[in-house]
Amino acid sequence: MAMNDSTDLALSRKIEDLLVARNLRGMKTVQPHLEAGYCMRAADILQRCRGNILVKTFETDGPVGAIALYESFEKLGATPTIVCGKPLSQALSTKYRVHEIRVGNHEAREQEALQALEMLQPEAIVSIERPGQAADGGYYNMRGESISENTACFDTFMDLSTCPTIAIGDGGNEIGMGKVVTALDQLNIVPSVTSCDELIVADVSNWGAYGIISFLSLWNERDLLSEIEPLEILKYISELGSVDGVTRVNQLTEDGLDASEGKSLLQELRLCCGFLAQ
Repeated sequence: MAMNDSTDLALSRKIEDLLVARNLRGMKTVQPHLEAGYCMRAADILQRCRGNILVKTFETDGPVGAIALYESFEKLGATPTIVCGKPLSQALSTKYRVHEIRVGNHEAREQEALQALEMLQPEAIVSIERPGQAADGGYYNMRGESISENTACFDTFMDLSTCPTIAIGDGGNEIGMGKVVTALDQLNIVPSVTSCDELIVADVSNWGAYGIISFLSLWNERDLLSEIEPLEILKYISELGSVDGVTRVNQLTEDGLDASEGKSLLQELRLCCGFLAQ
């Protein structure tokens, strides 16, 4: 199904509003600083991909969305690869294609990215819930605590790639937020300054992935949203040792929210896309 600009733009606006309806960490106040239709435009980039797509992630409110995207891309004929550092890379590599990058500060960041980009030749890059570099070059969590020593640098992939870049975030410290950095002044965070081509903001980063999958479902006439089981993915990554970014506990939650919240949003998105009766 081809994209219909006016109809799909209206749907994208509706989806974008749903993604920030709770305004858990101020993303509803950031949303007006983005040109409406970003979910549609991001999905359009990915709809055209049939080669390699790089997906970068972190925490429990990233891998769930990353895995949902990965599996959706595969079903549509693309070749996704999850890019991450240890220990997540080792945990996921038994089930998914993974490209491992080094954790912590090191001088070979640019070389590492250039070599990976040359080898993988991505048609698009998606960063979901990935801490981005602040103005001082460091990495910080939602509490403003430095996490540089335990963070792999993916900013160089975004900066050095020649393909379209998409980022999803829910707090302001993630890759991509450099696109709206002036809108983050009012938030009590150390913001990321790394930008992207299309930024999706959401109350929980996983949900931003669902916004993209909504359009992939619609345009391919396949309800991919119904095939996503947030609780099952949470169980899988929890068994691998994942930690909720808010509670800092290994539990079946996304940013402190029960998995049923994500499932409920999926139903709302399916309703928006016409996969469920009114």
